[in-house]
Amino acid sequence: MHGIIAAVPTPLCNNGDPIHDIFISHCSWLLENGCDGINILGTTGEANSLNNKQRIALMKFSSSRLNLNKLMVGTGTPSLSETISLTETADDLGYKVALVLPPYYYKPATNLGLFDWYKTLHMKLNARKIKVFFYNFPQMTGIQIPIEIIKKLNQLFPERFTGIKDSSGDLSYCHELSKISQFSVFPSSEVSIGEAHKCNFSGCISATANQTSSLCAIAWENRANKNITLIGKIKVIRERIASDSLIASIKFLVSLKTKNKEWCNILPPLNKLNNDRKEELLKLNQNL
Repeated sequence: MHGIIAAVPTPLCNNGDPIHDIFISHCSWLLENGCDGINILGTTGEANSLNNKQRIALMKFSSSRLNLNKLMVGTGTPSLSETISLTETADDLGYKVALVLPPYYYKPATNLGLFDWYKTLHMKLNARKIKVFFYNFPQMTGIQIPIEIIKKLNQLFPERFTGIKDSSGDLSYCHELSKISQFSVFPSSEVSIGEAHKCNFSGCISATANQTSSLCAIAWENRANKNITLIGKIKVIRERIASDSLIASIKFLVSLKTKNKEWCNILPPLNKLNNDRKEELLKLNQNL
């Protein structure tokens, strides 16, 4: 996995079930318009608001219609047994990379507890070939995965723990992890493309790449030149989208592109956008 990876939203029926066909259509559009890969069933995909049956059904449908070499799938839950089961299913379906949150319910999570949790996941996966990327998102989980735990797990099981998506926004954290040999580091902001060449980042995994994919592709291709003007433009777009109700905003923008209002459906506790926010996004979309 490398380059620009979009963390994609999940379109939903009024009853809360994922709509598979328009999901695949959007994923295909992204792969044709600048994205090197797709992250399904992550935070943007509202995975933790879906049940396992819904998640597995979407995993199966996606694996049969998209290039598995360009997919990573979120399988992390607070339950170790559910995480193992979802990751095994992903491996059965041919996914190469699983993105795994830390167990975020019991706090404080000790270093030993986190190490044992991820080690147990590895041991239960046994000879399966699926890689595990850590998913560090302390603003949501309340847990910053310690660098020393990541290094230790990578050192002991280098064929399993091969990368990280970091959504903390801390580039110094990412830079320290990028020193690990053969370890892929993906910050969650496209703005990090400006530091990718210097810091040896493997790319970015971003929700706002659903809107900025074409610009990001240009920035990534020319990352050694650090195009300040282009990165600045991407930064402004990202900040305006992320300033309020990120997931609902992404879905609204996708609904404008596809002219399909079903994209605006969202699961509680997330809220639909008010009219003022929709107007803001309409103006942003018109100016792109």
